[in-house]
Amino acid sequence: MSNDQSQNKTEELSHVDTFNQGMDRRSFIKKTTGVAGVALGLTLASSLPGIPVNAASITSSPSFLNPKGKKPNLIFPVISDVHINADSNNTLEKFTTTLEQLNRAVPKQHAFVVVGDLTDNGVTAEYDKFMSAYNTKKQSKAVSMFAIGNHDYWNGLSVTDAQKRFFEKTGMKSIYYHKVIKGYHFIVLGTEDGRTEGTFSQKQIDWLGEQLRQANADDPKKPIFVFHHQPIKDTIYGSEWGFSENKDLFYNTLKEYPQAITFSGHTHYPLDDPRIIHQKDFTTIGTSTGAYLWLDSGRIQGEVPEGADILNQALVVEVYDNKVLLHRRDIHKNAWTGEPFEISYPADKRKFKYTEDRDKNAPFFKPNSMLAIDHEKTTAASLAIMFTQAKDNLLLHDYKVVVKKAETKEIAKQFLAFSEFYKDPVPNPLTLPIDGLLPNTLYEIEVHALDAYGNVSRNSLKVLGKTLDGVVKDITITLSKNELNGVDDTVEVSVENARIPNGDWIGIYEVNEKPGDIASIWWMYTKITDGTCKFTYDPKNNANPGRYKEGATYKFVYFYGSGYESAASTTFTVGSKE
Repeated sequence: MSNDQSQNKTEELSHVDTFNQGMDRRSFIKKTTGVAGVALGLTLASSLPGIPVNAASITSSPSFLNPKGKKPNLIFPVISDVHINADSNNTLEKFTTTLEQLNRAVPKQHAFVVVGDLTDNGVTAEYDKFMSAYNTKKQSKAVSMFAIGNHDYWNGLSVTDAQKRFFEKTGMKSIYYHKVIKGYHFIVLGTEDGRTEGTFSQKQIDWLGEQLRQANADDPKKPIFVFHHQPIKDTIYGSEWGFSENKDLFYNTLKEYPQAITFSGHTHYPLDDPRIIHQKDFTTIGTSTGAYLWLDSGRIQGEVPEGADILNQALVVEVYDNKVLLHRRDIHKNAWTGEPFEISYPADKRKFKYTEDRDKNAPFFKPNSMLAIDHEKTTAASLAIMFTQAKDNLLLHDYKVVVKKAETKEIAKQFLAFSEFYKDPVPNPLTLPIDGLLPNTLYEIEVHALDAYGNVSRNSLKVLGKTLDGVVKDITITLSKNELNGVDDTVEVSVENARIPNGDWIGIYEVNEKPGDIASIWWMYTKITDGTCKFTYDPKNNANPGRYKEGATYKFVYFYGSGYESAASTTFTVGSKE
């Protein structure tokens, strides 16, 4: 990923059935119709034809929480992307919470697996933090298995020395190895360098093939568990971040074993999306993250949306004679999420149910759904829409928003936006900003719903909204001073005329550096109040302090979204400390 960037209960997920607490229908209408002189936008979906009514509720009842149920032959948690950081304890605290919560939920673990990126930069202090927390909380009878990830190489050492540190700190004997636990085979693979995409050589893949043959010969009816950090491209949700070199060899090696289940990390994509599991020739599943969320590109909230660092998830795997259950855990919510994925054994490809084409049902807006303009957020250059979330049988993932000039029907803007399914609770109604509009102009806005598999709602919501009269102002960055007194000096920063955040961020670079070609020296997500973002920049929080020196000139750059679209910048100089 980019350098910059109640216990034991059956629970029903309140996805989009009701408004969040504090926002009923009367409040919705009052909030969106209270400003005179602006075109009223309020549409009820009941005026639209053809609405299906077959959405299913989702519950979760893990069998190991039932004391009267049959005990599994094997049970183990799987986590990944812990990203312990040397300079912050945020991910360490989340990791400790994960271990404590899994110990309560699964008090008798046979194994514990971490699928790579134990650390953020592979430095000694990070490994020490990780192992101290793990050794304090681990269950004595659980077999520890760790895979090495790309971040675990990012310490400036040679590949050999980075691997040596991994071995010394974790107790693993190799970056790829094979263990048998209670008669079940665990094959752990390791990326062979720090490339973000990942590297799995032919030598390692040939070794994998031999281990698969041994496991199959032992008992072809049992599952074989395989773990590797980067996913196989074109499989699970987020696998665009997977490896391409030797991908076909890797896939075809596994293809002969439909009983295999592969677990990968790296993507930070959430377990909530049904595409996190994929079946075609074998089963593969993503393991989310214990650090921060990452999502699909191309949505206005950005790939790392606001509040993304809240996410913390885990898998718990139960193995029986005739099935494997994969339970998804929201550590951040202390709850299970969704139905367990169930894989039947002996494995038969013809009976796989988590296939790419398994969902043909389109989402829909219920008859009482509403869409309106949030007049409190209307400006000369922007509108904000507020609407009731649609329904889907699996997961409502996106909305397609088309904005047309009401007079000419010319498309002024169109975009995709997440349903924000990754939040707990999911916001309902959902508010989305629409920026880059003309002053004193009437727009027609239409919203369609899309599910995780790209099915589009047959009905839509429409509304009219008018921007305010006035001058559209450019974003500006103002500093309390333009020359700092040494590398420890702080400065007050004010960003004016900023839009409602869509994953926007601000970073510092040397004046001649090109963002994207090099990591930022410091960065943060913007938080906007009345079009303004104010904060104190303190150099002690620099991510790359070695590049911040006296006598040099730097620039603050404000970026739209999670990429490098620059919207504003200003420079400052670090002088010698008096």
